[in-house]
Amino acid sequence: MNSAPRSLPLVQSLRPRWDCIDHVLLDMDGTLLDLRFDNYFWRELVPQRFAARRGLTLEAARQELTPRFAARQGTLDWYCTDFWTRELDLDIAALKREVREQVCFLPGAERFLAQLRRRAVQVVLLTNAHADSLNVKAGQTNLTRYFDAVISSHQYGAPKETPQFWSQAQQQLQFDAARSLFVDDSLAVLRSARQHGIAQIFAISKPDSTQDQRQIAEFPSVSAIVDLLD
Repeated sequence: MNSAPRSLPLVQSLRPRWDCIDHVLLDMDGTLLDLRFDNYFWRELVPQRFAARRGLTLEAARQELTPRFAARQGTLDWYCTDFWTRELDLDIAALKREVREQVCFLPGAERFLAQLRRRAVQVVLLTNAHADSLNVKAGQTNLTRYFDAVISSHQYGAPKETPQFWSQAQQQLQFDAARSLFVDDSLAVLRSARQHGIAQIFAISKPDSTQDQRQIAEFPSVSAIVDLLD
C-alpha cells in the first residue's frame, strides 16, 4: 500500500553564488534596518496622534485608519510622507524625526555591509522609502556610506512592486540581471524582481526583531542578511 504523499518542504536557506555576482541590490526597511520602527510608527504612534488630533478613542482611530492604509499598500502613496501628511493632517516627517532614536540596524546587518565593501561588487540601496524617511534613517544610522548608489522609488514615480521601477533602475544602473543579487523582505517586491529576471533573490524571514520568524516557501530565505556571507 502506498504511503500518503508528503507535502513539499519549504525552500531551504542557501547562500548566494558570490562568484556570479557583480551587483548587490539591497532593500532597506526589514532587510538592513529593523522593521520594528516602522511597525511601531504606523501601528502605534500614528493612530495615537491621529486619535488625539481628532478627539477619537484609540480604537476608533485604528478602525478609521486600517482600511485607508490597506487601500494604499503596494502603491507609491503608501510610502509617501507627503501623501499621509495631507491625508491625516499630521506632519509625518516631523513625527519620524521625533522618534528617530528608535531606528536601528537588524542584527548582523552592519557587519554584512562592512564585509560586502571588501568584495569587487557594486552595492546599491533600492528602497521605497520617501526622501523624508530615508534622510531620517540615514542620519540616524549612517548606512548610506556603504553604498555606491542609493535609489528611492519616488525618483521613478513607481514602487518596487512594479515593472516600471525595475526598467528604470536597469536603465540607470546598467546592471546585468543574470549577475545580480537582490534581497528584500517583501514578497510582492521579490516577485517583481524575479519577473524582471534578477538571477539570485533572497527573502528576509525576520524583518522585525520583535516578531517571530516567517515561513517562506516561495524564495530562498535567511533569518538575517548576515547569514548570506560565506
